[in-house]
Amino acid sequence: MPVSLPNESPEYRAARNRLLTAETELRAQVEKVATLRRGLPKGGILSEDYEFRALDGSSAPLSSLFGSHDTLVIYSLMYASDAKSPCPMCSAFLDGLNSQIAHLSQTTSIAVVAQNTPATLAALKTRMEWQELPLYSAMGTTYQRDYLAEMDDGSQLPILNVFHRDRDGVHHFWSSELFFEPSDWHPRHIDAAWPLWNILDFTPQGRGEFLPSLR
Repeated sequence: MPVSLPNESPEYRAARNRLLTAETELRAQVEKVATLRRGLPKGGILSEDYEFRALDGSSAPLSSLFGSHDTLVIYSLMYASDAKSPCPMCSAFLDGLNSQIAHLSQTTSIAVVAQNTPATLAALKTRMEWQELPLYSAMGTTYQRDYLAEMDDGSQLPILNVFHRDRDGVHHFWSSELFFEPSDWHPRHIDAAWPLWNILDFTPQGRGEFLPSLR
């Protein structure tokens, strides 16, 4: 239906309608990409059941993180054992993810892993009030290196990976490889799941040079 807002000028409405056309085209493109993603063939089978550790130090193999679901989403938090604090950008993303765990976990399993000790991660979880976030230590495993979240020099990367299991075993499904593609500001590899940037994109100032600080 035709839309108009109080006291808007004809120039504004004409420009807004042009933008609306672009937004409609973008929505269609987003769904096209999502359809292509869902249609991916099986990725590589998991060659090792990485033995993560829960915050109490107990063993938590990757296969156990699926729970009752067949899909597992793992986000790699940049917080190496020699870091004084976690990555502020990762932390801002996880602030938002924490509030969605109750909803997501109805259909999909979620985990966050970091190359740090269970004790350090437990303290971080308390400090950040991430009550719902399933946080695990990946120390002692090659998971981060194998799945694009750790460089040869040990530096950490904020990669999101998705795994799927079926009768043949656990297969990799998708990762946020857009991180490695050229970008003029930020990789935007997980922006679709990040309210911070999407809200700022609605504003007159946009993203600008803003970077979140550690809350």
